[in-house]
Amino acid sequence: MKKLLYVASEAYPLVKTGGLADVAGSLPEVLRQKGMDVRLLVPAYADLLDKLDTPLEAVHELQAGGHSVRLLECLLPGTSLRTWLLQHPLFSARSGNPYHDASGVAWPDNAERFWLFSQVAAHISSTATSLDWRPDILHCNDWHTGPAIALAQLSERPPRTLFTIHNLAHMGIFDRATFDRLGVPAQFWQEQGLEYYGQFSFIKGGLVFADEITTVSPTYAREICEAPGGMGLEGLLSQRRDHLWGILNGIRSDIWDPARDAHLTQNYDSSSLDKKALNRLALQRELGLEQRQDYPLLGSIGRFAEQKGLELILPVLEELLDGPAQIVILGTGEVRYEQALQALASKRHTQLSVIIDYNEGLAHRIEAAADIFMMPSLFEPCGLNQLYSLRYGTPPVVRAVGGLADTVIDASAATLRSGTATGFVFQQPEAGEFLHTMQRAIALWQDRSTWRSLQQTAMAQDFSWQRSAEQYLELYNGVTS
Repeated sequence: MKKLLYVASEAYPLVKTGGLADVAGSLPEVLRQKGMDVRLLVPAYADLLDKLDTPLEAVHELQAGGHSVRLLECLLPGTSLRTWLLQHPLFSARSGNPYHDASGVAWPDNAERFWLFSQVAAHISSTATSLDWRPDILHCNDWHTGPAIALAQLSERPPRTLFTIHNLAHMGIFDRATFDRLGVPAQFWQEQGLEYYGQFSFIKGGLVFADEITTVSPTYAREICEAPGGMGLEGLLSQRRDHLWGILNGIRSDIWDPARDAHLTQNYDSSSLDKKALNRLALQRELGLEQRQDYPLLGSIGRFAEQKGLELILPVLEELLDGPAQIVILGTGEVRYEQALQALASKRHTQLSVIIDYNEGLAHRIEAAADIFMMPSLFEPCGLNQLYSLRYGTPPVVRAVGGLADTVIDASAATLRSGTATGFVFQQPEAGEFLHTMQRAIALWQDRSTWRSLQQTAMAQDFSWQRSAEQYLELYNGVTS
């Protein structure tokens, strides 16, 4: 039985700020079910420890990188996955967001924090420890864990390594003084190392040294090998193209299932879509919107950031509301976007609800209540909300980038005739084109028979983790042909 150490800075339901948590809280458990001996390693943030209600099975003391650390062992809630929580004051003595303060400013000691996290991951993977367990495979995710891949290569018996890029826009960039202060081995200060245009890049540890690199959709794997998608790393990624794979993320079909979702007022499936409307009425009551069924409810959930297409949404919101339509937007992010959305919501409060929050239950209720989901990202490595929307019979409007292009089939005349359409896709990052596509979706929504067929096709798509897990197993086994 192969041993796998899966390392991530967050994992649902322990801690979540984005899609990485959903992946880390799902894929390792599926791999365990497929016969691997898996351990998940996550930092023990203060807020995580405060709400942890699963019993600890063991506490391990380790020395790594000159630090004394503790690993708290438990099962990931809702699974049988053995999970190690790295307890150290750098993580466990500070409440709040794992990465930044309440103003969105990165914690000033993030380099120290995630360098330690990487040191511990590498130590477990390449050294005999009191854990009496050493992995055959080290799988790291995003910039927070990139150095672990590089450090593991210094071992006489390094594990097989995989590194997954969830979003190349976040590279973990620090200055040369930080590189020196952390005592990073000097041989890593080079172009084929951790140096990035005169700075210190955590993510390059994974990109340069991993045996295989994955990212979270086939289209994104192609996009990052060229400018501008590669963000200055396209040369390196092109060099490693034979070891770069695009594997679509999956979703937890037990959690995201409208037929048994406990967050919903009314459960439904593809054969009882009339019941979906009861969720709309319940959400309208919950959020103080006018109780109407005669024009569409548009939903959006996500970070308020330029990447997510806020510059396309904001200019057309009033025209969409005048359509007429109702709109529900849930998320947090840049203050300028929060303020602009709240200002419009105060003027159009019976039609527009803006909730500045991370609220998992409300996210489920929006997916079930909305008729159309808005996701006009400028770039999107994979995206999960469009997959949730398909599952909930809420056709998404997306831009043809990354995982959105790989998962949504545009409702053209031809795809509607063939019964393959699942949503609406536009090409250019322009507010006018987004608006036109939204209007096209709303017009089709008026055709109840065609819309019902579109919903049923969307709900029939299989984006569970099973297929993705098989592809990861092939890479773990060294099968790359």
